[in-house]
Amino acid sequence: MANDTKADVPPRRRRVRALSDEELKLWRVVTRDAKPLPGKHHPPEPEKAEDFGLVLPSVSKTKQNKLIHSVSVTLKPVKPAGPPPLAGLDRRTSQKLARGQVEAEARLDLHGHGREEARIALLRFVSSCRASGLRCVLVITGKGESPFSRHILHSSRYHEAAEHSGILRSALPVWLEGAAFRAEVASFQPAHPKHGGGGAFYLWLRKRK
Repeated sequence: MANDTKADVPPRRRRVRALSDEELKLWRVVTRDAKPLPGKHHPPEPEKAEDFGLVLPSVSKTKQNKLIHSVSVTLKPVKPAGPPPLAGLDRRTSQKLARGQVEAEARLDLHGHGREEARIALLRFVSSCRASGLRCVLVITGKGESPFSRHILHSSRYHEAAEHSGILRSALPVWLEGAAFRAEVASFQPAHPKHGGGGAFYLWLRKRK
């Protein structure tokens, strides 16, 4: 009876090829930010595919370039979320303010304040009012002493004309763009003439959380 037992056949050895320049470039990209464990050294740059612990199939240069590009894309660091930007009021609220149909719940007159003193006073004012649950406040800046300042036309939108307005009137919209103010104020618009017109502003405060 013939012996059916097959002789032990050694495992077939996989073909090993040298890495191409593109594959070496990919390896450098992948290991660029790798940090060795304490007491260890960076692994040597591979010379053969078997150094990866696997056998790489043949890949076209086009696919290699796409893969390298996808790996080498630098992710932008995630920045902490800051206060949301100022936003326009809804149409109905804006129209009521423009017609003088809304009475401010508190008011601050900045006449006689220096620029920095006024900025600090305004920040304290809006922080205090928002903490109290107020939504609409009035801030009086004055139109300035320019001979043209009295000709500022009433509008629901702020119009900047440095030669026609005062320092505080020009500064207030700039201050409101800062993070500290945006945390308290959602929007603003010039006041109705009966509340100060071009020399005053309605500030719409954010809802208290």
